[in-house]
Amino acid sequence: MTKREQILSLVKAYYHETFGQEKSFSPGDRIAYGGRKFDEEELLNLVDASLDFWLTTGRYAETFESEFARFLDVKYCLLTNSGSSANLLAFMALTSPLLKERRIERGDEVISVAAGFPTTVAPIIQYGAIPVFLDVNLIQYNIDTSLLEKALTPKTKAVMIAHTLGNPFDLQKVKSFCDTHQLWLIEDNCDALGSKYYYKGKWKYTGTIGDIGTSSFYPPHHITMGEGGAVYTNNPLLKRILASLRDWGRDCYCASGKDNTCNHRFNQQHGELPFGYDHKYVYSHFGYNLKVTDMQAAIGCAQLKKLPAFVDARRKNWEYLKEQLSDLKEVFYLPEAADNSLPSWFGFLLTIKPGVPFKRIDIIQYLEKNNIQTRLLFAGNLIKHPCFDLIRSKENAYYRVVGNLKNTDYIKEHTFWIGVYPGMKMEMLQYMVKQIKTFVNNHS
Repeated sequence: MTKREQILSLVKAYYHETFGQEKSFSPGDRIAYGGRKFDEEELLNLVDASLDFWLTTGRYAETFESEFARFLDVKYCLLTNSGSSANLLAFMALTSPLLKERRIERGDEVISVAAGFPTTVAPIIQYGAIPVFLDVNLIQYNIDTSLLEKALTPKTKAVMIAHTLGNPFDLQKVKSFCDTHQLWLIEDNCDALGSKYYYKGKWKYTGTIGDIGTSSFYPPHHITMGEGGAVYTNNPLLKRILASLRDWGRDCYCASGKDNTCNHRFNQQHGELPFGYDHKYVYSHFGYNLKVTDMQAAIGCAQLKKLPAFVDARRKNWEYLKEQLSDLKEVFYLPEAADNSLPSWFGFLLTIKPGVPFKRIDIIQYLEKNNIQTRLLFAGNLIKHPCFDLIRSKENAYYRVVGNLKNTDYIKEHTFWIGVYPGMKMEMLQYMVKQIKTFVNNHS
């Protein structure tokens, strides 16, 4: 047995000694909204990658990108260091001069929603484009597609929105709108990995119907590699731009540690540089360094094998909560799956109805006191946050609102969610249901 094999054998033993015993649940134990679910394979892969001491993107990253693209049935996948970085790359790719007249320029408009996570919108504002905020529907918490045509102006160049907590937005209408008006569509798929949508006679994964999709691998998400994310597309030009932006803005596509893949490293003309300038140091974009380490990718490779089971567990947990809480429909707006969809749920949303004799703060404090972790629907209404303080009075210069944001504001005041992640046991779900019903009964 080699020393490497000995080390990995000890790692396997360590896993079973440290993590192998599944803890039983007792009422009152902490129930997180999300968390890691792993076995010995993640630990073995992590140590195996660390023994290579290849400290940047390497063999595991290449494997993950290939396998993830195969899983999603897309042509190209690039790993990034977070889902937020994936959103940044996705948007900035659409500003590339290589896109010619379709590139997004400063002052152009991008349709989105304010009821979501800020990093779906942040790249738009940071670049100097104008986010155009539309309201959402209350039961599915996704963009109100009836407002799309009203939002359209000659400056509109793209739509960038998320599938809220795993529930797909109306891709049929949104994609048709984008195709009709030659707009780009970015699907923020960070909370929806594994969700499916029936599109043009075929079930497809969300994130693969638009021009670019993004994923996050932060620990509470559907799979994890600690920090990490991915951006994916079927468009070869967009893939080239995404890769350039992720890797410092360089024009060369050689992998780290490899040179002269194209056999033209020293015999090309670029810009106003001397002929034959080393292509490894030619930059076609103002880029970043947003790569992932191979140790993280190694964890992701093990997690990816478990994704179908994780998605199935999330659906079953969500369906159990929906069934058990169905008698509270006079108290809460209960979530519903979008038409033509098969969601991979990130959480279970509850919105308090008008006239109910308690406030959101009352029930979430009760649940937290009883060790049930809760979360709000991210920003609620992003425009109301301190990051908008300096621009809120300059509406139409830095952002636009189409119609009113009635449902968005209602969500800001009355919506919260609890977890459905695969690590939840039935006893945990039962305990959550019991505590919610106990609170409601005591406040009716």
